[in-house]
Amino acid sequence: MDINILYYSHMQKIISGGNELLDAAVILTKELKLGSGAMVGDLGCGGAAYFTLAAAKIVGDRGQVYAVDVLKTVLSSVEGKARMHSLYNIKTIWSNLEVVGATNIPAQSLDDVLLVNILFQSKKHEEIITEAARLLRPGGKLLIIDWDQAEGPFGPGTNDRVDQQEVREIAGRLKLAEESSFKAGQYHFGLIFSKVL
Repeated sequence: MDINILYYSHMQKIISGGNELLDAAVILTKELKLGSGAMVGDLGCGGAAYFTLAAAKIVGDRGQVYAVDVLKTVLSSVEGKARMHSLYNIKTIWSNLEVVGATNIPAQSLDDVLLVNILFQSKKHEEIITEAARLLRPGGKLLIIDWDQAEGPFGPGTNDRVDQQEVREIAGRLKLAEESSFKAGQYHFGLIFSKVL
């Protein structure tokens, strides 16, 4: 078998989620402007917890990061990584993000909510974004990162990719105002919304 095909197949498995292609610390500080002491929810954190760990380092001891996922094995992995990095400001929460009201975090209590490479995995975009908005305090920020529409060598098929315009329309219905859009990585778009006061 061609070595390039083997490499491509191997890389597809490694970066099926795609968070490895993103610089979490740069995105959180430069784009989201996450700061010390913030209360953050990483919804659909994933087992690698790239954004969870980066956020926990940025917000520090006065802040809190809720790592939320539907898979309990993922949450166990996150807890292990948090201990390994001596981060004690991460709390894991089991939840189905497709069910509005299911996440056991007080409504309107978070300064920032992250939806990184989550929407392409579901057809229930409105429910997931509604749940994120429910947890945000007025004036809080929602960061959405997902795969670009243009199909590249990595990532999901075209039918599973998220339309930015659809995301903007859902956000508008939820009284989320777009603050910025940016290229999150070579294959990803980024959008930041704030919850209207």
